[in-house]
Amino acid sequence: MDIEIIRSKRKSIAIQLKEADKITVRAPLRVSDKEIMAFVESKMAWIISNSFKLKMRQEKLDKVKPLSELELAELYKSAKEVIASRVQYYAPIVGVSYGRITIRRQKSRWGSCSAKGNLNFNVALMRAPIEVLDYVVVHELCHRLEMNHSARFYREVRRVMPDYEQAERWLKVHGDEIMAEVHGN
Repeated sequence: MDIEIIRSKRKSIAIQLKEADKITVRAPLRVSDKEIMAFVESKMAWIISNSFKLKMRQEKLDKVKPLSELELAELYKSAKEVIASRVQYYAPIVGVSYGRITIRRQKSRWGSCSAKGNLNFNVALMRAPIEVLDYVVVHELCHRLEMNHSARFYREVRRVMPDYEQAERWLKVHGDEIMAEVHGN
């Protein structure tokens, strides 16, 4: 495995795996190479396990067929209608108003809510089950009440969608695949 060491003004050592065979170690300036390597050795079980998971994930994503430009255009068209109607349906249930709705092709976010109440949604949500899309809509609308992820925020989400954890799990398991369809690998 390839190991990259980055020293900076920090207090602890951390290991990061972005690729299955590349380790990035972030360490305080004063820590020696010997101490860093001892730390890496102590975390070897974690490194091997997560390296394997990353490899499996990449193999799965390599099999995903990206959508064509025509398919993407159709997805945007339907997203504008479907997501707008879901926001319109859930806003009174949550008890909030909202500003502009924008559909984007984001790489790492399903949705976002600005301080002005403008809502952004990822076009990839159109590849998810409607319950998952609804969860993201409710999640963003609840940010109109709480601009954070506090216990109070999640109480509001649960009030509207008692089984929201199922949608979160679906995104965790399948989210990479639908992102790969929309963005390519």
